[in-house]
Amino acid sequence: MATLGSAQLPAEASVPSRVSTAPVTKLAPRHSALVRVTHWITTLCFFALLVTGIEIVISHPRFYWGETGTVLTTPLFQLPIPSSRRLVPTGYGYVLPDQNGWSRALHFEAAWIAVLTGLLYVISGLRTRHFRKDLVPSKADLSWRALLTSFAKPLRFERPSAAEASSYNGLQRLTYLFVIFVLFPLVIWSGLAMSLAFASAFPWSVTLLGGRQSARTIHFFVSLALVLFLFVHVAMVCLAGFWNRTGAMITGRTGTRKEHT
Repeated sequence: MATLGSAQLPAEASVPSRVSTAPVTKLAPRHSALVRVTHWITTLCFFALLVTGIEIVISHPRFYWGETGTVLTTPLFQLPIPSSRRLVPTGYGYVLPDQNGWSRALHFEAAWIAVLTGLLYVISGLRTRHFRKDLVPSKADLSWRALLTSFAKPLRFERPSAAEASSYNGLQRLTYLFVIFVLFPLVIWSGLAMSLAFASAFPWSVTLLGGRQSARTIHFFVSLALVLFLFVHVAMVCLAGFWNRTGAMITGRTGTRKEHT
């Protein structure tokens, strides 16, 4: 009942409102700024390297093993595509436009940007213990049952639960570590081994790969492995929620639904 001098209130205003159970968005930390910046720089460099690498391969789609390889040498294998060089025997009666000049220059520049970005990411990851906290799998993650489950769920197009999406599973952790510490160093090493300047300064690094032409062949297959990883990575992002995961890599946060009681 209202007292003297007070305004008369509606009856429903004097009763506490019911607790809302409507879902609201709560932003949770996901990626640091350095991880996000290096991720997108590496992404741009990767696409530049992929396009220019294809142009470089088209100029001579034959691969050899050893130190030397020319049009007069029997190749280890040959891609069934036309070449941009008339002297390269491909079986086609025509040649493609020669884009070898600009593609080699851009390939070289993008490669060094990717190398420096990768070094920054690795140094920061070691300093902040990012690899140990987020990528090194636990013993439970390495069990055959856990690995098989991690492999089978995407094949059945099962979306990960909220708990599973908040961190990487064992298979993802192993894959990321393999890409970061095996494939990327190997593609950089084999790429440098094709450089005459690098080969003259560090001849042992080329010898360990079997020669400059062997380094080119290894570089090609490692690049294919990285492209395969890219397709699987994008597919997993789409399965987990493309816009949510992409937004997390842009803003550093991911939206999670939480009910307030």
